Amino acid sequence: MIELRPFSSLGAADHGWLDAHHHFSFAEYHDPARTNWGRLRVWNDDTIAPKSGFPSHPHRDMEIVTYVRKGAITHEDSLGNKGRTEAGDVQVMSAGTGIVHSEYNVEDEETTLFQIWILPDRRGEAPGWGARPFPKDDRAGRFVTLASGMEGDGDALPIRADARVLGAAVKAGETLTYQTAKDRHAYLVSAKGRVRVGDVEAEARDGVAITGLDTITVTALEDAELVLVDAA
Repeated sequence: MIELRPFSSLGAADHGWLDAHHHFSFAEYHDPARTNWGRLRVWNDDTIAPKSGFPSHPHRDMEIVTYVRKGAITHEDSLGNKGRTEAGDVQVMSAGTGIVHSEYNVEDEETTLFQIWILPDRRGEAPGWGARPFPKDDRAGRFVTLASGMEGDGDALPIRADARVLGAAVKAGETLTYQTAKDRHAYLVSAKGRVRVGDVEAEARDGVAITGLDTITVTALEDAELVLVDAA
């Protein structure tokens, strides 16, 4: 099954400083048909105005992956971690038994990002945070694992879930394949560029929900930047 979820059909909330679009039920947006996709619980497409952001707030028992598309986000948390994650790079927060954090765009330009929440395999573990750069040249024409709780992905940022988050940069006309399993749940969004997944065409920022396949085939109809989650 390949289901297209057009950007125009997503939940939306414009807070002035934050323009948020929700692929799954979140905050005031609730759609009983879109509460999760396997262990994937949240995929928010956020635009954050300059000199603004999320003040300190708590989380627990959730794996939160932030993929920055434009600009940068600055993180601080109750563990004493501080970091600035730039466009193309990734940060991961394992909320565990509880963590309080803030995320601010301290830049002079707007920041756009995907915030992805994945349900952990285990609850009640110690919280943690990490970030690392993922140069886009390394992802040219291939999927690279950015964050993972699966075996064999030692170079990726660790998460505590049977899932992986991947990124790819694809030129128009190129085709990529990704091997998964029929009982898993994949969700793909092109951050920019129109793509075809199987026989389904998707515009930039559309969601594509995939299950029942062991091979996912993606063809770039325009130069594209892909983010894919493969979850139990």
